[in-house]
Amino acid sequence: MATTSSSDGKAGELQPAEEGPEADRSVPRAGSGSGDDSLDGLSNGLTRCPLTPSLSPRKRTTSQSKTEPPLLRTNKRTIYTAGRPPWYNVTGTTFKEAFVIGLCGGSASGKTTVANKIIEALDVPWVVLLSMDSFYKVLNKEEQELAVKNEYNFDHPDAFDFELLITVLRKLKKGKSIKVPVYDFTSHCRRKEWKTVYGANVVIFEGILAFANKELLKLLDMKVFVDTDSDIRLIRRLKRDISQRGRDISGIIKQYNKFVKPAFEQYIEPTVQVADIVVPRGGENFVALDLIVQHVHSQLEKREITVRKLRWDMSALASAHQGQPLPKTLSVLQSTPQITGVSILRAGETMEQALMAVCKDIRLGKILIQTNHDTGEPELHYLRLPKDLSEDYVILMDSTVSTGAAALMAVRVLLDHDVAEDKIFLLSLLMAEMGVHSVAYAFPKVRIITTAVDKEVNDQFHIIPGIGNFGDRYFGTDAPSDWCESDEGMDF
Repeated sequence: MATTSSSDGKAGELQPAEEGPEADRSVPRAGSGSGDDSLDGLSNGLTRCPLTPSLSPRKRTTSQSKTEPPLLRTNKRTIYTAGRPPWYNVTGTTFKEAFVIGLCGGSASGKTTVANKIIEALDVPWVVLLSMDSFYKVLNKEEQELAVKNEYNFDHPDAFDFELLITVLRKLKKGKSIKVPVYDFTSHCRRKEWKTVYGANVVIFEGILAFANKELLKLLDMKVFVDTDSDIRLIRRLKRDISQRGRDISGIIKQYNKFVKPAFEQYIEPTVQVADIVVPRGGENFVALDLIVQHVHSQLEKREITVRKLRWDMSALASAHQGQPLPKTLSVLQSTPQITGVSILRAGETMEQALMAVCKDIRLGKILIQTNHDTGEPELHYLRLPKDLSEDYVILMDSTVSTGAAALMAVRVLLDHDVAEDKIFLLSLLMAEMGVHSVAYAFPKVRIITTAVDKEVNDQFHIIPGIGNFGDRYFGTDAPSDWCESDEGMDF
């Protein structure tokens, strides 16, 4: 195995791994799980380490997966970094598991820069970029108080929800969709809205403690440690915290010495032993990036995951069974009659909005029926019905039905338009017993639906106790005191 360069080698040159203590910085076990055993002593040591006090809480508002768009734009193309639904081959089986790259390194070492440059060079259409920052634990009241006092260590392994992280990464590796938490560093809690991410060909997982858990290491097909000089990392932190977080130089240096540096030496730097490749100088090491990209391409070819292969399989899947009988698993639904709503004006219109909310494409009709006071008979004054009602189910709407006279005439109009009696539904909010019996006696096949039935009707044929003039209440209008609205329309 070869690292990208040794500590005393020339920039960007590949050199053999040295024998002796320094050789531990490069491990010749690409893609294997043999690095897990080397963490036995390390993981045991982590559980005994006390929390290291921090100087100040982080001031980022949300995790990277929330604030940055799931796109990586280059001069040539746009790469989607939020994943995609799983692809299938011509036999209907899914492709092999996604290739997972783990990026580890100290704070401000350039992990995200390395990840973006790998994504750009891979030339793979779908890549998931998963940040460990999304998996901070939700702090309880006591821990929040420590964070306010700058005494909570966010770089300790106990600060991360490794159980959730492993579950999410395992599903991503299998090509399944997952939900990623969005961490709010201001309130130290997870937001209600979680980000949905779909499976991809390549998953890049980056974090300061990406190699600090044995179960997590088993999911990584390639482990890359970004090794940047501590002075450079400190300079980057100074620039970032002064320009973006409004901190003073003395506070940053004090925080670095008491919090960042001890955490790196105790938890992060020892995990370089399990890395397959060590990348000095981060994103500036183009030779190392080329080596990583070449290895990933070779692994994708072995897994039959290439853009050309994907396009070919989709074409083959579409044409493989043309001309053959349709499968027995196919069920073709029979066409059903159209549903039409008809309002008895004007109170019936109060029910139209609810009906359209349930049946988005329903057709609507309107009927205006009023009583002739000379004859006492209901008369049809206005009619607008959709065409070809003969095969439709019709919901006839009126908010209240007292005597049933208007409903009877409306049903008669529908029958005249060749609507079958057993396909008519009279829908009302409140009915009087008189109206129910009238409709049921005249048209026994019409189905009557209401929410309540009152027993009595007064001399003016209003339901007692009733619900008042429902049309006026709904539309916000007040009729004159000598006008009243019954089921026969507007009476004077």
